[in-house]
Amino acid sequence: MTIWTDHTADRPISLTASSGIDRAAHHRLDEAWLAAAWSHPTTRCFVVSGGQVLIDETPDGRTELVMTPSFEAPLTEAHRYFLGIDDDGVSYFALQKDALPGRIDQSARPAGLREAGLLLSPRDVGLMVHAVGLENWQRTHRFCSRCGERTVIAAAGHIRRCPACGAEHYPRTDPAVIMAVTDEDDRILLGRQVHWPEGRFSTLAGFVEPGESIEQAVRREVCEEVGVTVGPVEYVASQPWPFPSSLMLGFMARATSTEIDVDGDEIHEARWFSREELRAAFEAGEVLPPYGISIAARLIEMWYGKPLPTRSFV
Repeated sequence: MTIWTDHTADRPISLTASSGIDRAAHHRLDEAWLAAAWSHPTTRCFVVSGGQVLIDETPDGRTELVMTPSFEAPLTEAHRYFLGIDDDGVSYFALQKDALPGRIDQSARPAGLREAGLLLSPRDVGLMVHAVGLENWQRTHRFCSRCGERTVIAAAGHIRRCPACGAEHYPRTDPAVIMAVTDEDDRILLGRQVHWPEGRFSTLAGFVEPGESIEQAVRREVCEEVGVTVGPVEYVASQPWPFPSSLMLGFMARATSTEIDVDGDEIHEARWFSREELRAAFEAGEVLPPYGISIAARLIEMWYGKPLPTRSFV
């Protein structure tokens, strides 16, 4: 049995570092408390629209989420989501709007999580992940799946209730598995999806199906996508992935066969790499490493033994 060592464990996986925010879910149904929190002078809020927020650079070179006091916020009532409280008692809200507000100083810019997730502090990333996930769910689940009636927002953005049949609907999170597969020669299996540019390789991934364990999902996805069978499966870590609504569950897996037969629908190409072969491919520009925001990079690094070459965001 192989025991994997995470050689980069001193730095957190993107989107997973402790944000220092207590989500304080017990306040979500307390309308009086929420109203008082919203009107408090220390409360901060930001706008989320289409999965994007405004970010800005500070004079000392940091990147921050653009937030304003609640009394300066754009008007909105129904689409105001309570995100939590920090250690200093500051409350945070996200406002869902059809467009991001303009900035007088013109220095702020819109950004999605693939960019902002690599630049923002753990606090700001945690707030943004929460807000982006809620916004997507709110935009795509406006009607009751039981009776078809338009639903209304409740619990500070975390429930949608149907006034007709009384059903309550909660934010959706789809479990997905992502796995670094190695063989008995300690090579790693990397694939290129059909819509990816030439040279971009990463670990295999897929969604968990109903009635399936996550270990079964790992084995099924690898077999379906590249025709390789998998034996032992070892869980590594998870990562919120609101693109639009997944939770990525990361694994190391050991192949029991090595012949590759790509499905052609999701995977265009797959290859086995030794460490020396992958290093040479990186240096030659033949293979592009995964983007640092994805847990895929961490899984490959656990096998590779050191950090991968860095890439900018998409």
